[in-house]
Amino acid sequence: MRSGTLAATAEARRSRTDKVDPGRAVLERAIVQTVAYADVFDYPLTAEEIHRYLIGVQANRGTVRATLNSSARLNASLTRVGKFYSLVGREAAVETRKVRGLKAAEYWRRAVRYGHVLGNLPFVKMIAVTGALAMDNLADADIDFLIVTEPGRLWLCRAMVIGLVRLAALRHVELCPNYFLSAGTLELPERNLFTAHEVAQMVPLTGSATYNRFRELNRWTQGYLPNAGGAPHRLAVVDPRAPWTRRVVETGLRTPLGGAVERWEMTRKLAKLGRQGNGHLEAAFGPDWCKGHFGDHGLQTLARYEDRLRAVEQP
Repeated sequence: MRSGTLAATAEARRSRTDKVDPGRAVLERAIVQTVAYADVFDYPLTAEEIHRYLIGVQANRGTVRATLNSSARLNASLTRVGKFYSLVGREAAVETRKVRGLKAAEYWRRAVRYGHVLGNLPFVKMIAVTGALAMDNLADADIDFLIVTEPGRLWLCRAMVIGLVRLAALRHVELCPNYFLSAGTLELPERNLFTAHEVAQMVPLTGSATYNRFRELNRWTQGYLPNAGGAPHRLAVVDPRAPWTRRVVETGLRTPLGGAVERWEMTRKLAKLGRQGNGHLEAAFGPDWCKGHFGDHGLQTLARYEDRLRAVEQP
């Protein structure tokens, strides 16, 4: 009787082991989704990065690592090259990432230097690196910035920033400040996985208080990326004291005359940028925002991500 009882117990244990743990299945699918999204950018992920950018599932690092190391289901969809995980058949992207990472390392010094200069311009509240450089995945020479300005002076601030951009171009440095926001409109209206990634990936260079407020007002991103708190790079965020020249300029432009100049600059730029943005769903311009995303990159990214998921999830 006793041997029969032991055999029955062992069989019951095997049966429980063979069943799929619903929680584990959800985590496995989230890992595949996370790697598939990064694959759109030819960007295999480390286990640490998979944890940070895990889509839709809150989990600790140990659980993510253990699942990566032990899941037979993941072995069918993912492959590991060194410390990087990619979709099966996409192993060549590991080398692409390494090459782009080396290029990004060269550009970070320029980004920080010019970011700090931009941060000292009148009415600037925050400077953050966004786009490919923020992820060390630089394929071109652009250094993308998101710039937060004082409310009511966004377009004057933008004009000064563009002046610095042109000076940098003379030194063959391509600065791309393609997103301006007023400090009064930090809550983003576009709520999708692409925008959540852009928020979680950005690296603040100046304006720590504004950055923290920006993240707080966009807590909705946690629904997409619950583990991606804070900035991905631990760079020191500089909050320099405003030089006297900046204070003088700001005081002079906080007058009715400055308001008139702001409206004039906004009106002429809205007319020009509106024509450029016609037909581009992601470009948007107004008194408190200037989003020069003319390529609809976010929509294209999400479409390519869905294509990858369909390919991976085919039986």
